[in-house]
Amino acid sequence: MSARLHRVLHGLPTLAIALVIALAGLVALPTPSRAATPVCALACDTLDPSKAQRETFPVPNVDLNGRILKVHVSDPDSMAWASLDNGVAGDAVWLDRTWDRGATWEGLLGRASIPGTWTGTRTLMYNLTDPVGHRRGWIRACADAAGVTCTDWVYPTVCDGASCDGADPATAAGDDRPVPSTTLFGRTVSLHVDQKNGMAWGVVEGGGAGDEIWLDRSWDSGASWPEGSSLGRTGVASGTASARTAMFATRDPRGLMFGGAVRACGRAASHQEGSCTAWARPAPSRAHAAADALMASYHTYEGWWRSSWWNSAVAVTSLIDFAQRTGRHDYDWVIARTFEQNRGTFAPGERSSDAVEGHFISRAIDDAAWWGVAWLAAYDHTHERRYLDEAVTIASYVHEYWDTGSCGGGVWWDRERTYKNAVTNGLYLWLTTALHRTIPGDSVWGDRAATAATWYLDSGLINGSGLVNDGLTADCRNNSQTVWSYNQGLAIGAFTQLWRSTGDAKYLDTARRLGDAATTSAALTRDGVLTESCDTGGNACDDNQKQFKGVFMRHFADLADATGSAAYRAYITEQADSIWATDRDPLNRLGQRWAGTTPNQVDWRTQASALGALTAADGL
Repeated sequence: MSARLHRVLHGLPTLAIALVIALAGLVALPTPSRAATPVCALACDTLDPSKAQRETFPVPNVDLNGRILKVHVSDPDSMAWASLDNGVAGDAVWLDRTWDRGATWEGLLGRASIPGTWTGTRTLMYNLTDPVGHRRGWIRACADAAGVTCTDWVYPTVCDGASCDGADPATAAGDDRPVPSTTLFGRTVSLHVDQKNGMAWGVVEGGGAGDEIWLDRSWDSGASWPEGSSLGRTGVASGTASARTAMFATRDPRGLMFGGAVRACGRAASHQEGSCTAWARPAPSRAHAAADALMASYHTYEGWWRSSWWNSAVAVTSLIDFAQRTGRHDYDWVIARTFEQNRGTFAPGERSSDAVEGHFISRAIDDAAWWGVAWLAAYDHTHERRYLDEAVTIASYVHEYWDTGSCGGGVWWDRERTYKNAVTNGLYLWLTTALHRTIPGDSVWGDRAATAATWYLDSGLINGSGLVNDGLTADCRNNSQTVWSYNQGLAIGAFTQLWRSTGDAKYLDTARRLGDAATTSAALTRDGVLTESCDTGGNACDDNQKQFKGVFMRHFADLADATGSAAYRAYITEQADSIWATDRDPLNRLGQRWAGTTPNQVDWRTQASALGALTAADGL
């Protein structure tokens, strides 16, 4: 059956439906307007309803010739299914799903017929949303039982907490214009944003009767907007020169959609042409805006940021830090999802170039340690024991590669024992200290932390300028390789935590010395802005280096908290201010070069890194 005929049939009396079908020479079953492509969000389409975490009925049931048609929704799963009761053998039920607000739909999803002597049946579950594909969907239940009908669509309105589509701009908490207005034929079209609540509306001014204003909303940074085109379309009334739309939300937590982009568009009554502003995302706070934009690259089903294993550990740690410093819990599902989807085994190439052997462990010792840091942060934020247990498992694995037979101690970088470097040993020192501070009555991790600290201070990793070089030579000397910010930051964080744990002033003095060196040396700071060597000139940072500075800021913020230093706090503020002023676009995407120089690089790794700086500043 065509999409047009299906729309005609919906809501017609049964006799009229039968007549239309007979005249059309068709059977009484609609066919989808588009073939359904399976969608995976938290689960994949066709999940059994017995596995639903919850069951609600957000739209009214429909009585179809005595049969009861229902659409069931499980919000924690973001999935729905349909059921038909009080029927007879051969009655059928299915779901329709649309990605463009009902203009077209995938029909007959999960179609099931009542068998034998039964009086009811149900479909399997289908996703309401497709965050991986950046599509927001609607779903309805339909049935064929001596006639065809459907329920209302589920969730046509986006709500972010108490802020929902259709709200009056008069209720906005603020009125910002994040992008320049646009003009057409003397009219001015502007985008307005309530930053605090993430709401937006459009305004047309200087026009006449019949002019129109509307919003477009996109979940993929303005690449497409089938679900959000022409929102709140409003005409200028006779005798007036302006009009505005209602407000619309830019976050859909229920649909696992964050960082929606909006633009305002208008049309003059006497012309067919329209004009739109640039796309923009609201910024409830600087860190919140960065977190929302980071989520645009999160692969919901797989539970990570694709293509970088250790980088994903650092990204989720940045998100956890943001949540903990702000007291927010709307991203707790991301923490759990990342944990659940990645603690198993993966062949080489699936998550890392190495095999992942379970419990986030691979031949790369530092990769495992980054995940240990993430799960300790998750435990601090959620207090769920599983995260602490995982961190202990990972740290125990890392400890297996502490080797006094080479350089008197230190942890090897890889299972092949080819290199003792600053990053692996900084991670080990931080992990052992943090575990000691977290586990009541611990002595094992505390002893290991003290041993690691003594070794680190004597190893030569810290050069005469108070900067941490990359690692040691085969004969256990400082190799004078690049000073990277994340090595400096890990050492700062580890010694700060040791001071918190032991009260020994020498550890805090060490952290201060490392912090002062980082903020004053041109090796890491230029014109007051944290700068890697790959941030300069025509250089480009690789995917690993893109996240180094965020690691530094996380641990430098801990030192600032511990010391209360006004200079450290000012340095943190300067980084955040520079990022926001020079390294951000209207969609709140943040780049590698925090001073805003070119050529710049922008992706989810640079986003996570900058989030670390903004979180540190917002937490002051």
